[in-house]
Amino acid sequence: MAPDTAEAGGRASPAAGKDVRVWDPVVRLFHWTVVTGCVLNLFVLEDGELAHKIVGYVVAGALAIRLVWGFIGTKYARFAQFVPSPGRLTTYVTALLRGREPRMLGHNPAGAVMMVALMVLLAGVCLTGWMSTLDAFWGEKWLEEVHESLANAILLLALLHAGAALFESWRHRENLVWAMVTGRKRP
Repeated sequence: MAPDTAEAGGRASPAAGKDVRVWDPVVRLFHWTVVTGCVLNLFVLEDGELAHKIVGYVVAGALAIRLVWGFIGTKYARFAQFVPSPGRLTTYVTALLRGREPRMLGHNPAGAVMMVALMVLLAGVCLTGWMSTLDAFWGEKWLEEVHESLANAILLLALLHAGAALFESWRHRENLVWAMVTGRKRP
């Protein structure tokens, strides 16, 4: 399925009416749950404490729901709509480097790859966090190191993701952060 794009050359076509719903409540709740959970567990809560574990389980639950929603959810939530082929990704990145990337209502191919990478890292950090509570892995230093490395990778990619969202907001003259709050973008 081809992505919905704006006018060629990266410029949005004039708004023909009201904003359109792009990000449904499940996608938005997942996004902000993960943001909040990562901030809490990376910067506020003590590693290994009950609150840290509870937040981890909430994020794991949100990820499980989002993975299911990626197959049965609304148009822009479905993986089939936004996960790009290698060719589509290459075409998009080439256009981006030339300053001619198209504006897209859903995830652009680079953003889609970032979403998949972040979900894989989230799954890994949730799995290693859960494993550390099992008797078989209790106190295993290597597992703690893997868990921390995955969490740090999430932080690095999240910063890159936020920077890219700000860049795209500037480039296409729309507030993508606000769109993830409201779920709406201009057509």
